Amino acid sequence: MSDMITADLVDLDLSADTKEAAARALAERMVAHGRVTDLEGFLADVAAREAQMPTGLDGGIGIPHCRSEHVTEPTLAFGRSEDGVDFGAADGPADLIFLIAAPAGADDAHLTILSSLARQLMNAEFTTALRSVGDATAAAALIRGEEPTGAESVFEGGAEDSVAVSAAASAETATGTPGQETGEPERPFRIVAVTSCPTGIAHTYMAAESLENAGREAGVEVVVETQGSAGFTRLDPAVIEAADGVIFAHDVPVRDKDRFAGKPTVDTGVKAAVNRPGELIGEVRGKAARGEVTAAGSAGAGGAAGSSGASPVERGGGSGEGYGTRLRVWLMSGVSYMVPFVAAGGLLIALGFAIGGYEINEAPSVMDHFVWSQADSWAALLYQIGGVAFAFLVPVLAGYIAYGMADRPGLVPGFVGGSIALTINAGFLGGLAAGLISGAVVMAIQRVRIPVALRGIMPVVVIPLISSAIVGFLMFVVIGKPIASAQKAMTDWLSDLSGANAVLLGALLGLMMCFDLGGPVNKVAYAFATAGIAVSDPSDSAMKIMATVMAAGMVPPLAMALATTVRGKLFNAAERENGKAAWVLGASFISEGAIPFAAADPLRVIPSSMVGGAVTGALSMAFGATLRAPHGGIFVVPLIGNPLLYLVAIAAGVCVTTALVIVLKGLRKPVPGAAAPGSGGADPSASAPGAKQPVAAA
Repeated sequence: MSDMITADLVDLDLSADTKEAAARALAERMVAHGRVTDLEGFLADVAAREAQMPTGLDGGIGIPHCRSEHVTEPTLAFGRSEDGVDFGAADGPADLIFLIAAPAGADDAHLTILSSLARQLMNAEFTTALRSVGDATAAAALIRGEEPTGAESVFEGGAEDSVAVSAAASAETATGTPGQETGEPERPFRIVAVTSCPTGIAHTYMAAESLENAGREAGVEVVVETQGSAGFTRLDPAVIEAADGVIFAHDVPVRDKDRFAGKPTVDTGVKAAVNRPGELIGEVRGKAARGEVTAAGSAGAGGAAGSSGASPVERGGGSGEGYGTRLRVWLMSGVSYMVPFVAAGGLLIALGFAIGGYEINEAPSVMDHFVWSQADSWAALLYQIGGVAFAFLVPVLAGYIAYGMADRPGLVPGFVGGSIALTINAGFLGGLAAGLISGAVVMAIQRVRIPVALRGIMPVVVIPLISSAIVGFLMFVVIGKPIASAQKAMTDWLSDLSGANAVLLGALLGLMMCFDLGGPVNKVAYAFATAGIAVSDPSDSAMKIMATVMAAGMVPPLAMALATTVRGKLFNAAERENGKAAWVLGASFISEGAIPFAAADPLRVIPSSMVGGAVTGALSMAFGATLRAPHGGIFVVPLIGNPLLYLVAIAAGVCVTTALVIVLKGLRKPVPGAAAPGSGGADPSASAPGAKQPVAAA
């Protein structure tokens, strides 16, 4: 840490009024110090990380950070702002700003810097000292831990792993802590905790530090396992066994959660541990006093929010979020697991058709007839493998919707319900219903108080047995027929679409595909299309819808690539570089290739993309283009019906979007003092969140 920050990397009078300007001012110091080789490239990487999640922390702190190929060695720059800079924290602007840079691939170094800094920032004396320090040299020394801050600096000797520190304390207590006699009847209440956040760095370690500090104040032993981005060290089973309670403070699934079953458990989001650790400790002590424990495999039933114990990501957030938000996350959980089956199965089927023709679906089983030298045999093999993969589509959808609601116990009834949906011809709608019902049934079972003697068999016998029976009864006897009728009605309606109605549907699907570029609305349109072709003999209308959806999804990245080529002066250097990659991403039907442009300039890029997507969708429908493959982009054009007109539809949408983006960006007023376009300076959107290169950031 001695060379990681020096006085040259400290600005105690930071005058920036935006987070982009603050990052630029501190990054310029890194460039001058030889720590960063390309200012614009590095700032693009910082913006990419910022676009993932705001880096503002409560208490007036901002920690913009990234890994970048433009960084030569791990570096920390510090700025102090009198007016404050908004980094997205709930309590307002940040006056203490730390810009952290690590070389690309330097995961351990990056994690060490961030986790150490995050822990030190929980020390009020440390932040108070930074706000009052008088010169840059003293500030740098303070951050390096060369001056006392009222607590031992975590920077001295590198980052300390919370598991190692806390486990050592716990082991010391288990054998008798210094000053405590072995035969003493009273011992501190013991808590084990797990903290994790989506990026696995800042909040993960701040939550750990916060819980440990609150535990010391309350006279409670807290041992924390930080499941960060660089992996984690499991708590000693003996430490878990000796614990009196458990706290899960997480925004992503807790790994190996069953280790903590059978103990009083509080299950909440990671920010709750940062902001109110004392309440969580009091809550788990209250549960222990009442004898409330979790059943093995129940994933934290009876958590703080009264959830089933799945992570906030899986259950759609805490209790403060609306049902609509949770429902969307549950459905997206199923769709995300379903898509690989759709892609693999659909492409295999399409390849089978390309080699052997559409009559290959009537070929005998390759187990009975396969000739190595015949192309038709290989075509039949591909087609039949693809058909098997497609058969998993609805069960996987249902199973992982249930998993998103109730964690692993939801998988068995979900898969059973999804398979029943196929059996009774309830199709995609039946899979949605089966998944939601399965998750709800398992969540209801988990709320029942179970005798201690039965807890061990709950996850492997009782929950699968009861939930599968209930879901099977409902699907076969109660709701199966109505859903199957609705599925048939929808299929018939699609089959009858023609003329203006088909064109309007194509425009609507095009708008949806380009609205959020791979987000929930985009996924709804894609799932709607793939559901239609996920049968052995899809209708002509279903294949038209699939072609429409793929064509529209290709428009935004291709248009951005074309716009950066035609009028590069309207884009900054990072965007022009992203434009090169967007050619390949767009051609491959990866709509996310346009996200950097949309995030940097959403009011111009997204509406333009939607207009172009609607044009492409309408034309594709009007031309009658068809597609049996659910993915592949330009590379499956030989499998498309009316391929030339299909390409015309894509080209038309790309041209429309490109023209609109160029016109709208050309009307933009230049920011006073900004460098002229093409001069190497930054475009007004250059440092906005999302003006990024596709670099993995922590």
